[in-house]
Amino acid sequence: MTCRVAAVVALLWSIFANSNADARGPYGSISIGNWQGGAYTNDQSGSFSHCAAGARYASGIYFLVMIDHGGGWSLGFMHEQWSLTTGQAFPLTLTFDGQQPFNVHGVPIADKLVRVPMPSNSSLISQFRRAKAMTAYTQGQLFQFNLDQTGQLLPVLANCVAKIRQSGLASAGDFSVLPTAKAVAAAATPDSAPAKPDKLFDQTGTGFLVSTNGHLVTNAHVVQGCVGDILGNLSGEAPAKLRLVSSDETNDLALLQATGSFKDIATIRDKAIPSGDSVVAIGYPFHGLLTSDFTVTTGIVSSLSGILNDTRFLQISAAVQPGNSGGPLLAASGDVVGVVAAKLNAIKFVRATGNIPENINFAIKTGALRDFLDNSVVPYQISDAKAELKTAEIARNARAFTFLISCKAKAKEKETAKN
Repeated sequence: MTCRVAAVVALLWSIFANSNADARGPYGSISIGNWQGGAYTNDQSGSFSHCAAGARYASGIYFLVMIDHGGGWSLGFMHEQWSLTTGQAFPLTLTFDGQQPFNVHGVPIADKLVRVPMPSNSSLISQFRRAKAMTAYTQGQLFQFNLDQTGQLLPVLANCVAKIRQSGLASAGDFSVLPTAKAVAAAATPDSAPAKPDKLFDQTGTGFLVSTNGHLVTNAHVVQGCVGDILGNLSGEAPAKLRLVSSDETNDLALLQATGSFKDIATIRDKAIPSGDSVVAIGYPFHGLLTSDFTVTTGIVSSLSGILNDTRFLQISAAVQPGNSGGPLLAASGDVVGVVAAKLNAIKFVRATGNIPENINFAIKTGALRDFLDNSVVPYQISDAKAELKTAEIARNARAFTFLISCKAKAKEKETAKN
């Protein structure tokens, strides 16, 4: 590796820490084939930040893998010819061993660097761990990666985190030398008790048809952890098996498909909805505890951005509850203007501010939805209808394309910000 390349990689570590303060390191070393790295600290606090390793490919792209102090995994892609806007979604299509592609949206954290989070229980990291080859398609370019050494790298990164968490930076050394399988397993799930047999529970959400070929949109977290069949049905009809086509965990979107053809589908509004416009949320909250039919709630678009000015989301006042996730957010014309995704975590908000939040909920904008459908090569209908319908008419039309989605899922710690 040349001095220039080494300097670039050193810069990457400081940026990849994803904080206002630079990272310092590496402490110790990771050396697996072309992968080079170590442990890094927050330059201001001096506390352990993450372990990471990266490699440069002939195509000119740098590829990085990181695990932070809490066990969170991420991928990083950097190219000297990129000119990115920090905070703006960066679409990538990742394919492992030629299997079903993952359409993800990376987060630019510098003008040439994109970070892709990989939740520990996601199908994305599961495929990455097993794969021998990966391709990344973005901005009209296809990048190819040989992952033969990834199986060796991942336990080394976990070993790095385990050693630093246990003994501090004084334990930094050659992390490539693994002590025991038991220590590496402990690093992957720090401070956790021995694994218990998985318990299954009923997981439900909402979805809506976007194509006559049976394609449905929902949230990725609605089908995350599902074991066995994913089922879906229109109100009053028998459940049928759904096929998971693709998912975008960064933007919390998933694409399912039902067998057969359908006449009535949702139309997606061509133009973005402005702040203050009326909206209607359709979904199946608390299914089995409340009504077995879908519910209808109304409100307005309160803001054109989500938490911390996240422009992928709308803030809405229409009430949503667990089970509304993945449901259509409809304009007064009956067209889809968002995908219901989450409500503000009231408990955390009270602890942080001392105030009880009211009517603060979020939906994914149609921009991210249409990008997701385009990347999945799914046809959909757009509309610029301006005529306003009564809420009852909107609900009656939605009955023909809004699905209850259900499955058996592994018990896990619930994310109370999602519905």
